[in-house]
Amino acid sequence: MSNLRIGFIGLGNVGAKLAGNLLNNGVDLTVLDLDAALVAEFVARGAKSAASPREMTGNTDIVITCLPSPAASAAVLEADDGIIAGMTPGKVWIEMSTTDSEEIKRLAPLVEAKGGLAMECPVSGGCHRAATGNIAIFAGGPREGFERVLPVLTILGREILHTGPLGSASMLKVLTNYLCTVHLAALAEAWVVAKKVGLDMNMTYEGIRISSGNSFVHETESQVILNGSRDINFTMDLVLKDVGLFDRLAQDHGVPLELSPLVINIFKDGVKRYGPREFSPNIIRRLEDAVGVKVLAEGFPAQMADDQPPARGHEVVPRGRQA
Repeated sequence: MSNLRIGFIGLGNVGAKLAGNLLNNGVDLTVLDLDAALVAEFVARGAKSAASPREMTGNTDIVITCLPSPAASAAVLEADDGIIAGMTPGKVWIEMSTTDSEEIKRLAPLVEAKGGLAMECPVSGGCHRAATGNIAIFAGGPREGFERVLPVLTILGREILHTGPLGSASMLKVLTNYLCTVHLAALAEAWVVAKKVGLDMNMTYEGIRISSGNSFVHETESQVILNGSRDINFTMDLVLKDVGLFDRLAQDHGVPLELSPLVINIFKDGVKRYGPREFSPNIIRRLEDAVGVKVLAEGFPAQMADDQPPARGHEVVPRGRQA
């Protein structure tokens, strides 16, 4: 692994954490981002920089993208100085953005036509787990490709699931993000009702946690809601992008969803009220403002920290498929 040269494009909330894990594990890392200050921080820590995706691809073995939208990924891949222009036989492109499954299936053949391997590997679990390498990774692509990139994925994440052919990981990712958003919207309602009826907030947190109403979202996002920071490193515009991808996937396959359109309208209203870059847990403000309460409690963190002990990542084998 120490001889492997990896390029990383996209040093946002999640990307910076993932790239940092590579650097902390002694990987020969080259970074690229529109924000020169972010690049400079990584260079100060020992990374290299590249002038363009094409240059980066030529000087590395694997290029990873972690970008905010399918359009951003397409631009980085297809520009005159993009990844595809620098792709040569044996190189690998790993897409770690949350993207459209049809888009990854469109771009992958362009990489393969240059002799490269394309894999999609979106992550799930929050920025606090991305920072520690304990995040989950969904990996879509051929099995031989999965086995080729698995050593890199075990640095970046804890539980790695091979989801099947290209497109499957992106579909699973938007499905899980949709579920996360539904849980958040439901929690916002539950918390405001709890406040209005006079329940103790600290007690209510524990009651939900030990009950059938518990969820990963409660154990993370409820904490920053109660703290008041509402800072989960994820914003309302990104919620709309992800749930929109899920909703379009369902429409394309003729599934008449009912909850998804409601959630989209809730967050569209949140964006209208508070702006697209408002933290997503602050969707609770719509109800707080409506009834004149503030859901707060003592003893909760402003940001989540991962309490899992560090460990090397491993493949998760679905039930019924164990050897």
